[in-house]
Amino acid sequence: MGNGGAVTRKVLFVDIDGVLHRGNSYVAGKRIVSGAPSSIKLFEYLPVLDELLSSYPDIDVVLSSDWAYRFGVEPTLAMLPDSLLRKRATAATYQGCEFDEFLWPMLSRGAQVLDYVRRHSLDRWLAVDDRRDGFETCRERLVHCQSECGLGDRAVVELLRRRLHQYFS
Repeated sequence: MGNGGAVTRKVLFVDIDGVLHRGNSYVAGKRIVSGAPSSIKLFEYLPVLDELLSSYPDIDVVLSSDWAYRFGVEPTLAMLPDSLLRKRATAATYQGCEFDEFLWPMLSRGAQVLDYVRRHSLDRWLAVDDRRDGFETCRERLVHCQSECGLGDRAVVELLRRRLHQYFS
């Protein structure tokens, strides 16, 4: 038996650009396309994250991506191919913030994540992101990706595998 709700909740904060695919993306008409080069397939590393998440059925995913803020959680999830991530993502960091949501994009990524952690009293969490701004006080909780590689970098994938085991096993 658990000792209550939020305290035992396990959360992985996931960014999209620079994590699930290389580089950034942008809106072109009604589509979202890869920044550069345009030959990069969006969500190319989603299977890598799915494989890592498959061993942890009790991890909730919270989107820490500008996509969720810009398009909304449901529309963002609808853009993802069918995946564990799509099934597990329940929220985004900006939802329920205690200040004007228009200020949200101006906060560092770490400040966005830590605000969510505080509001939800989380003690078991990790973030995978290509931004490290604002994570200075909790570097061990960030698995940092290089934007040009995302989860295509084997060393980063191994670090994420080790941290998932460390924080969630």
